[in-house]
Amino acid sequence: MSFDYTPFLRADLPAPAARFGGFPKYNFVGGHNDADAVPVADLVAAAAAVLAREGRTLATYGLNSGPQGYLALREGIVRHLKTKAGLACAADDILVTSGSLQALDLINAVFIEPGDTAIIEEGCYGGAMTRLKKLGASYVGAPLDGDGIRMDALSNILDGLKAKGTTPKFIYTIPTVQNPTGSVMPVERRVELLRLAAAHGIPIVEDDCYADLIWKGGRPTAIKGLPGGDRVVYCGSFSKSIAPALRVGYIVAEWPVLSRMLPLKTDGGTGALEQMVLAEYLAGTFDAHVAELRGTLKTKCQAMMEAVNREFGAAAEFGTPKGGIFLWVTLPDAVDTARLFKAAGAEGVAINPGGEWSADATAGAHKLRLCFAHPSVEAIHEGVAKLAEICHREFGVPVRSGNVGRDG
Repeated sequence: MSFDYTPFLRADLPAPAARFGGFPKYNFVGGHNDADAVPVADLVAAAAAVLAREGRTLATYGLNSGPQGYLALREGIVRHLKTKAGLACAADDILVTSGSLQALDLINAVFIEPGDTAIIEEGCYGGAMTRLKKLGASYVGAPLDGDGIRMDALSNILDGLKAKGTTPKFIYTIPTVQNPTGSVMPVERRVELLRLAAAHGIPIVEDDCYADLIWKGGRPTAIKGLPGGDRVVYCGSFSKSIAPALRVGYIVAEWPVLSRMLPLKTDGGTGALEQMVLAEYLAGTFDAHVAELRGTLKTKCQAMMEAVNREFGAAAEFGTPKGGIFLWVTLPDAVDTARLFKAAGAEGVAINPGGEWSADATAGAHKLRLCFAHPSVEAIHEGVAKLAEICHREFGVPVRSGNVGRDG
C-alpha cells in the first residue's frame, strides 16, 4: 500500500491527469509539427558553436544578460521583427518567456482580476480562454469573417459594454494566421482596430505565434508596429516555426508594463540552453528553414482539405487557411463534436472539439479543429476516412461515409 495523500491535497485541484500512453494512430490535435521538418543538424551545429564560445556564462542565472533573457536572442528578435513584421523595438522592450503560454500568463497576471471582462475572438485559442476563466474573468467573443475580427461587430460590443459601465481590460487577437480559422487580418482592419481601442481607451494583446507560417507573401505589419501601437502588448513564439518542444516565446511591451511583469516571472529564467541555441540559429539558417516548412505545411493542408471534402462532402464546411497548422471545420448542427471526440478517440482518432475553441461553447459544439502538421499525408487520408466512418455511425453524418459512398 502506498501512502494516501488525498486528505492533504487542496480541494480546488483540477481532475487528475491520465498517464501518457503514447499518441493515437491518427493524431489531429494540439500544436504538433512535422517531425522531418525539425532542423536537427543545424540546431546541433548552433549548439556546438554557441556553447564553445559562451558556455561559461551558464554559471550565472540569466547568462550575464539580466532577467529579461539572453541579450543575443533579444537582439535577434529585434532584427527578426523589424524585417518580417515591420515592428521597430529595442532589446530592452523584450522579455523572453517559456513559450507563448507563459507570455499569456504574465499578461493576465498584470491586467486581470476576478470579475474583469476581456474581448476575445469568436473562434479563439483555447488556452487563452481557460486562463481567463481560471482567473475569474469573463469574456465576450467578437464575430469573425475571412479577414479576422469584424470591426462593425467589435464597435457594437465596445459600445454595449460602455453603456453597461464596463471597460474591458484588453482586446485579445491573433491577427496573423488566426487560431483556429487560419485567417489573416488586413492592414486596413488593423488600423481600424487600433482606432477603436484608442476611442475606448483600452489596450490590445496581439498574439502572433503563427505569423511566420503564412503561405503566400510577407507578413502584414504587426498591429504593434503601426502608429498607436504603444497600446499593444505583443507576444510571439518560435515553437511553431522551429519545434513545439522548444519552449521559447517572448513579449514586446513598453517598460511600464514589462517592469510589472518581471517581479511575477519567478522561474529563475527561461531555459538558458534553448535561448543560446535559438539565438545562434536565428542568425543562421532560420529563414531558409521557415520557407521550406511553409511548403511542407501547405502540402499537408491541401491533403487535409481534400480528405475532408472527399469523406464528408457537403456536410463539412471550412475556409481555406492562409497559413498555420489547423483546419477549422463546421459540421451540421446534429453533430456534437464533444461526443465525436470521445467516440473517435476510443478508435485512435484524436480531434479537438469546437466548443473548446469557441467563445460561445454551445455555438461551437458542431465544429472541430484538425491539426494537419504532424501526421503524414497518408495518415491524414486514412484518419479522416476513419473519422467520417465514426461520425456516420454516431450521427448519420455524412449521410453515407466516404468508404460506403465509394463501395456503393
